[in-house]
Amino acid sequence: MADPTPLLSQSHLADPEPMLIPKHLPSLDETFERYIGDFGWAQLLQAFLVSFAWVFDAQQTFISLFTDAEPPWHCTELGTELCTSVSNICQLPKGSWAWDRAADTSIVSEWTLVCAGSIIKSLPASSFFMGCMVGGLVLATLADSSLGRKNMLFFSCLLMSATGILTIFSPNVWIYSGFRFLSGFGRATIGTCAIVLSTELVGKRWRSQVGVCGFFLFTLGFLSLPAIAYLSRSSSWRYLYLWTSVPASLYCVLVHFFVRESPRWLLVRGRKEEAVATLKSIGAVNNSSFTLSFSGLPFEEEETTNLHLYSVISILLEKRWALRRLSAVMTVGFGVGMVYYGMPLALGNLPFNLYWNVTFNALSELPASLIAFFFIERLNRKSSVLVFTMTSGVCSIMCVVMGEEWASLKIGLELVSFFSTCTAFDILLIYTIELFPTCVRNSAMAMVRQALVFGGVFCPVIVEIGRGNGYLSYGVFGVVIISCGLFVGCLPETKGGTLCDTMEEEENKQRAGSGSGTGTGTGSSLA
Repeated sequence: MADPTPLLSQSHLADPEPMLIPKHLPSLDETFERYIGDFGWAQLLQAFLVSFAWVFDAQQTFISLFTDAEPPWHCTELGTELCTSVSNICQLPKGSWAWDRAADTSIVSEWTLVCAGSIIKSLPASSFFMGCMVGGLVLATLADSSLGRKNMLFFSCLLMSATGILTIFSPNVWIYSGFRFLSGFGRATIGTCAIVLSTELVGKRWRSQVGVCGFFLFTLGFLSLPAIAYLSRSSSWRYLYLWTSVPASLYCVLVHFFVRESPRWLLVRGRKEEAVATLKSIGAVNNSSFTLSFSGLPFEEEETTNLHLYSVISILLEKRWALRRLSAVMTVGFGVGMVYYGMPLALGNLPFNLYWNVTFNALSELPASLIAFFFIERLNRKSSVLVFTMTSGVCSIMCVVMGEEWASLKIGLELVSFFSTCTAFDILLIYTIELFPTCVRNSAMAMVRQALVFGGVFCPVIVEIGRGNGYLSYGVFGVVIISCGLFVGCLPETKGGTLCDTMEEEENKQRAGSGSGTGTGTGSSLA
């Protein structure tokens, strides 16, 4: 068998002690860089098709901004005098006011929820995020262990879209909340699988840019909501679910027939022939030399094929350095998630048109994605996340400090806060990919997204309570994201690093970096 490390210099070969990384591991990474490092049309199509799942993810995440919104109302002739002295609709007698549009334009008006308690009114949105949490716990490791990235993406999109169609038939808020729970359950792993699969289909040079492309498409899905909602503003809220769920179902067909599985995952699972076939189909390589080079890889199948459903989580918990990283990045994710999901839900509390508010917030994600796309290779992960979380928290708190006479300034501060959160969100996901090796990457990413949506679970209740007290909405958001953002200091810097495939490779890489004095402080985290 040929020497699996032909790129090592003779001086290194003569001194075996510094060789902390097993010989076959650099060869594996070099193989991927050689055969999929160049970004061809096949990879572009695959990455775009996979990342397009973010469009439907965004639509189902924020659809409640319009379907669950309190519609505008007006006073009738019988209540003209009362309306001038009472601003709370719940204090007005029946017949003294009426909705501006048909009752079925929102669940609030159709099911008479306008005077219900904060828990009831926020139940559908909270149920969605609870479904995301449960779905993440149940489905998190399937993409790493048995189903793979592609099949998990297909299953998640199919369940989310099918549940969205069934939501149309909800007769009351309880059934509706149940369907929202199921939708969140299915949606839980879409973003995780999309970003992991798309980045594993390309080499190191394009990894970050391809990951950020998904954020652009998420913004596109977010932007499409106010447009669709405005065009159907006089129709039932059920049409909004119809217009978003049916295209998602058609997208599932495309994923099933045209998306390729991650070659890295196939190799880690010991499925070499499928990995070779996948790389041949997406890489511009010579078939004969490709087979000869790749078949010589001495990858240890025994270590990677004995994983069961939750063994990847146990691996993360057994390694102190992995547990430390996971705990820190999940804490940061909780704070970012609370503001990211909470800010749009709180837009109804601001004195401005809801459609324009949502549009401006969705547009603020574009510069966040542009920053991540063009500057991700230049940005230090730790300092970037820290700066943007601090900026978001300060602006959020200032929204509370400003009085009602500063309405325009409050909207500007809210946009800056949301923009900073979006940027921190994007960088944090790329950061997570680089922190963990292939064998547990999807599960680690899923758990970080669990922390993000866990922050979202509390948002609907906080927003409802904060309708009369800004300190309980924007004030809470600011304090939480500042406090959680500080935990990024516990993480190592990963800028410019290579993706590892096994836990041992990650450990050896960091030990080698620490021992040579060229590391970024990550060696000490591998206690």
